[in-house]
Amino acid sequence: MSKATAHVQRQSVHVPSREVTLEADLVIPDGAHGIVAFAHGSGSSRHSRRNRCVAEVLQRGGLATLLLDLLTPDEEAIDVETMELRFDIDLLAERVAGTVDLLATNPGTDRLRIGLFGASTGAAAALVAAAARPDLVHAVVSRGGRPDLAAGALARVGAATLLIVGGHDHEVLGLNRAAFAQMTAERKLEVVPGATHLFEEPGTLEEVARLAANWFVKHLRPPIRLG
Repeated sequence: MSKATAHVQRQSVHVPSREVTLEADLVIPDGAHGIVAFAHGSGSSRHSRRNRCVAEVLQRGGLATLLLDLLTPDEEAIDVETMELRFDIDLLAERVAGTVDLLATNPGTDRLRIGLFGASTGAAAALVAAAARPDLVHAVVSRGGRPDLAAGALARVGAATLLIVGGHDHEVLGLNRAAFAQMTAERKLEVVPGATHLFEEPGTLEEVARLAANWFVKHLRPPIRLG
């Protein structure tokens, strides 16, 4: 694993998932106390500018990050034409859950508490994966997510969950409020004033990153051992 600086380790990771291999970018700051895997949204990838901006803030907060491609290049080409795979939540959630399993057993990340950051349809996949791995996933953050697509799993999510929605993203805000009501674990809904679905307005993505960092730092920090 090569070091980009004296304080950060960067590595390309191959994540096996049944008959395919997914590509991911892993960054581990020295002294990291948790790791956040990113599940991107519709038609996006691990190169998403928005997710990378959020990841950099998390890294500065002492968290490792894994930006993952949920689809292979061949699948991406199919999805561009059909837009079907991005809504195959079962497939995406299976791949996120497999990534969680890898992080929990891979030397270098196996001691880190795991969180999931999902955007758009990737948020639904993250929530389904969290419900499937209750002992491994400790926190979830959804940015402009579609938790309604994880409706069958919402009540089973045990991870502390933060839903972040733009104040001007009216339809998605309604879907998040309905999903929030179905959840039973610790959860919070944050509405970013003036933001639309992609948080393109000045300062809004920075606010997402701040909220996400605070949530993950709080919930991924190892518990204090007494005695």
